[in-house]
Amino acid sequence: MRKNFLLIGLLVLLASNVSGQWKPAGDKIKTKWADEVNPAKVLPEYPRPIMERPEWQNLNGLWEYAILPAGRAEPGTFDGKILVPFAVESSLSGVQKEVGGNNELWYKRTFTIPPAWKNKSILLHFGAVDWKADVYINDVKVGSHTGGYTPFYFDITPFLKSGEQKLVVKVWDGTDKGYQPRGKQVSKPEGIWYTSVTGIWQTVWLEPVNEQHIAAVKTVPDIDKGRLSVQVDATAAHASDVVEVKITESGTLVASAKAVASQQLELYIPNAKLWSPESPFLYDVEIGLYHKGKLTDKVKSYMAMRKIAAKQDENGIVRLQLNNKDYFQLGPLDQGWWPDGLYTAPSDEALLYDIQKTKDFGFNMIRKHVKVEPARWYTHCDRLGMLVWQDMPSGGNSPQWQMHQFFNGKEAVRSPESEANFRQEWKEIIDFLKPNPCVVVWVPFNEAWGQFKSVEIATWTKSYDPSRLVNPASGGNHYLEAGDILDVHHYPNPIITLLNTKKANVLGEYGGIGLALEGHLWQPDKNWGYVQFKTSKEVTDEYVKFIEQLKETVGRGYSAAVYTQTTDVEGEVNGLITYDRKVIKLEEARVKKINRELCRVFE
Repeated sequence: MRKNFLLIGLLVLLASNVSGQWKPAGDKIKTKWADEVNPAKVLPEYPRPIMERPEWQNLNGLWEYAILPAGRAEPGTFDGKILVPFAVESSLSGVQKEVGGNNELWYKRTFTIPPAWKNKSILLHFGAVDWKADVYINDVKVGSHTGGYTPFYFDITPFLKSGEQKLVVKVWDGTDKGYQPRGKQVSKPEGIWYTSVTGIWQTVWLEPVNEQHIAAVKTVPDIDKGRLSVQVDATAAHASDVVEVKITESGTLVASAKAVASQQLELYIPNAKLWSPESPFLYDVEIGLYHKGKLTDKVKSYMAMRKIAAKQDENGIVRLQLNNKDYFQLGPLDQGWWPDGLYTAPSDEALLYDIQKTKDFGFNMIRKHVKVEPARWYTHCDRLGMLVWQDMPSGGNSPQWQMHQFFNGKEAVRSPESEANFRQEWKEIIDFLKPNPCVVVWVPFNEAWGQFKSVEIATWTKSYDPSRLVNPASGGNHYLEAGDILDVHHYPNPIITLLNTKKANVLGEYGGIGLALEGHLWQPDKNWGYVQFKTSKEVTDEYVKFIEQLKETVGRGYSAAVYTQTTDVEGEVNGLITYDRKVIKLEEARVKKINRELCRVFE
């Protein structure tokens, strides 16, 4: 017993020592979750729920950091401590410094491999690093990755030694001075443009696997034929290796199938329960990889049977459908920014909060605006029942911040490097999110922000993932030759400005009703919304008026609408909730009632 008390005391002492090396930087507003951040246990949840293994090691926590002019060697001494995975510009990093395109950000830490992982291959995972990352293990460069929004990993097994391992990461990010996708990040934030994000901003973790192991799982449901297609990618698999997929409901086997590792499996789901925002039913999935009859890897996953489509109704109007029924989609523009963590939510509870409040407001959809979230965010949407329109983060080295909204307008001309990088990152985003049933619409471009080769990009997107709809350019230049959706923007009130009989017509952005609440502002002045009011009742009255106007547009063609926006973001005060998530600015019950009426318009 005395030993246990001594051990507990030692752990408490170690935790207090770690906490003593870190505190949030700056004096900006923060969420309630900022006070709960423990640097010894930051974002401890399993980071990839769509493909889960029982053994893993979290590398989040305090690392050393340094900011040096680009092109320098690894520093001999570092500037201080940074709390990973919060971007260096954020308060929760404990640093809150700008890096800029002329400098590089260096990270360093050590770790040890658990003895139980002996004879395993060790994978080093990064949830996301913005933008170009070079990774070193024990002074050996093991790989590089470009792209600020998708996970990547390296097999570091050959570079490990006995005892303590040294991990160094070097990052460069040009933000708005480069050609890379960056969303709303700029070097000089103002208006609708926000603070830059550089470096590691999602969980870093280790995972032990056998040499033959499962690398990815992709599922495509077909509710009309009652079947599920499953593609399992395996690393180092032999021609005779076998994959087995089991689908269960509450522990009861529903379907199973086996195939050699390179083959796609077809599983039939009798009397399938369909997934929807009203009934987000998920089946459990277990996948095993066998080499010479011996199990070499097993992962847990989940899947849903659902169908998204666009179909012409009896009046000649193309309607969005869910599970073969006309279905009006209503949701907020969700930018996923945090006053304390910028791109990174301070906790998983915080990450879930925005989605849950969106559901509480009576919405059934979220447009994830020019940002990609961590894998857990999409799992929360899967479990809660929230449709997601996924934007490609905007960027490029051509003139782009413009909204044309007409047919066959002049397109941007990107450099070969910018174009190739766009295609690479867009493909990685689609590959990353393909297994998540919540994602129903791909949005390659927002307005005319760097919009290029629209028909080609939209056509490729649809051919690469025909199971989802493609919204070629939300509020941008429109081309009738490709895509499923015609999407217009109009602020503040929702009106029809363009219609097309061959596509589903949607209002991709409207609203922006502003309410600045003292004590919850990112900055004391220069706060704005498309229209401004002074009380919650006034804002709610205006919101309800807009929904009543939207109801009138449904009969004339609209199938979806996106309200700006979920929360305030930096200088924008047009959120349903304050930036610090401490005040719901509208009268929630009234918003929920009117939203549900619109969402049920086709019932």
